[in-house]
Amino acid sequence: MTVGYTDAQKQRLREFGNGAADGGEFEDLQSRDSAFAKALSRLTAENFKGVSAMIASPKRHGLTRLVSDISDALVAEGFIEVRTPIIITKKDLADMTITEDKPLFKQVFWIDDKRALRPMLAPNLYAVMRELRGFTDGPVKIFEAGPCFRRESHSGVHLEEFTMLNLVDMGPRGDPTEVLKGHIDAVMRAAGLPDYNLAHEESDVYRETIDVDIGGQEVCSAAVGPHHLDAVHGVNEPWSGAGFGLERLLMLREGYSTARKGGASLSYLNGYRINRSPIQGDFYEGEGRLGREWV
Repeated sequence: MTVGYTDAQKQRLREFGNGAADGGEFEDLQSRDSAFAKALSRLTAENFKGVSAMIASPKRHGLTRLVSDISDALVAEGFIEVRTPIIITKKDLADMTITEDKPLFKQVFWIDDKRALRPMLAPNLYAVMRELRGFTDGPVKIFEAGPCFRRESHSGVHLEEFTMLNLVDMGPRGDPTEVLKGHIDAVMRAAGLPDYNLAHEESDVYRETIDVDIGGQEVCSAAVGPHHLDAVHGVNEPWSGAGFGLERLLMLREGYSTARKGGASLSYLNGYRINRSPIQGDFYEGEGRLGREWV
């Protein structure tokens, strides 16, 4: 009977490398552990070279560069960049139908009984686009890129602190769905990811969304109005809106094994592992040997 890498070994290889960590099958534990040690040694050496090169030739963080690339493309398309508060009210969430009976309500980080860290950008963008509409007869096109917060199970693609980019185009612009598809394409091309799929999905908040998928990984959820949420926000015109998870986009753009490598972190920087605190971890089975590796 053959054996494969343990879950702990796979995790360690993913932390230092971006390739597949399955590693195939081995005849016994000794050959498996020997292969793991060699693979990890190679990956840690490559990681060290990468960090050293980053120190020698500084550049902006990968997530910041992605935001800049997309922002420049949207401004060229006539969008205004906005900045809105990170703290929102319980009423703001209720206006988005995020109430105590909804699953997303349980994921909210509450500051007190009336205020929370925003789990999405949409409530604030509703307010901004409504106010700007009074200054023009033409369409209002705005976007924001900024942090959002949700209680999540720990995984490689779900982060509790993550970066969203939301855009919205409100006003007479033809078929809202076709307008939306054009904006999605502009973002995906600016991100360097022009090959993607669109799919219609059900949504707790919007009832139906158009999602953007790359290789089974959802990177965007989009919707069009008029919409059942519009009345409470004082909006009564057609609109198109989309929200992109930027750490996921960056993960796909750079080929990272996990979205954590591109997000806010004390362990990763531009895809490289920088936490070198030594601990003892049981990465081997069989003879009770301990592998002393990085955290």
